[in-house]
Amino acid sequence: MAEVSYVKASRVFSGNPPVRAVDELSLEVSDGEFLVLVGPSGSGKSTALRMLAGLEDVDEGAIQIGGKDVTNVPPKGRDIAMVFQSYALYPHMTVAENMGFALKLRGVPKTEIKAKVDEAAKMLDLSKYLERKPKALSGGQRQRVAMGRAIVREPSVFLMDEPLSNLDAKLRVETRANIAALQQRLGTTTIYVTHDQVEAMTMGHRVAVLKDGLLQQCDTPRALYDRPANAFVAGFIGSPAMNLKTVPISSEGAKLDGIIVPLSRAALDAAGGLDEVTFGIRPEALGIVPSGDEGMDMTVELVEELGADALVHGAVKIGDSSQRFVVRVDGRTPPTLGQNVKVAVRDHSEIHLFHPESGERLEA
Repeated sequence: MAEVSYVKASRVFSGNPPVRAVDELSLEVSDGEFLVLVGPSGSGKSTALRMLAGLEDVDEGAIQIGGKDVTNVPPKGRDIAMVFQSYALYPHMTVAENMGFALKLRGVPKTEIKAKVDEAAKMLDLSKYLERKPKALSGGQRQRVAMGRAIVREPSVFLMDEPLSNLDAKLRVETRANIAALQQRLGTTTIYVTHDQVEAMTMGHRVAVLKDGLLQQCDTPRALYDRPANAFVAGFIGSPAMNLKTVPISSEGAKLDGIIVPLSRAALDAAGGLDEVTFGIRPEALGIVPSGDEGMDMTVELVEELGADALVHGAVKIGDSSQRFVVRVDGRTPPTLGQNVKVAVRDHSEIHLFHPESGERLEA
């Protein structure tokens, strides 16, 4: 069994004031689960991973692997294998030697090392490269060698720290699909760090979102997208990001550009006592309507044509200021730059409300 538990685990760096890079992180990762830690730079995701690996101290709380407290256990005693962004391959060794090096250090017989390396190489489509040196490989092939080195060790837990950051866009898509399929096949508990929320949403069984060392929400990709716990998660998860605007609110609904967007009774009750709320709606829940219909007046400032879809960026007047909205439209009939269009909410069930100060979700 290889469950992983962070029990109010903190990493505090000295300073004035001290910096809580990871702040009382409590997180349970099930045996065989693929969990992704995601967040912007400086959110504490890599530090949390390094704490689990034993490469960073745990200043408060504890970390457990398989029910055993490993807080003070050295890295080599934790039965983990880590894949780094930099590959960390030995340039003077062949692919086979790189993949089997950890087993060689353990004193594993050569025949057993060869069998494990051959099996991993076959799994990763590296069999024909086993006698090459890393310099003769592409970036994607080097990353697969780093994966193979981790696989042959048969650890309880895989830790991956932004392993695809050095790859080009096409190779990233291909490699992340390979990693997800490989993890499902092996069934090894995996914790994967990335700053790329698209990567997180397409790979993880669950995704944990961090900000400033604090866990914001941990749930399935679909739950994070449909019911973000706060405005930060709402704005971070989704590509393009959710439209988030602070708008006045009345007993009838939210006020945008002189129109009232009706809200459910539950939403109005949750916002009771507030004069304004943070109003959130995803681009696909907005639409361009005929000029005679009720809607927000928007001047088109940018059109991103993506093929089947197009993203229309434009300015909408809210109160005394002009604010940008993004609308997803049919890519075959997008508006033109500078055009004035009417934009309306197409799906009122897709409206999200957050507290304007705390950012917390207002509906349960």
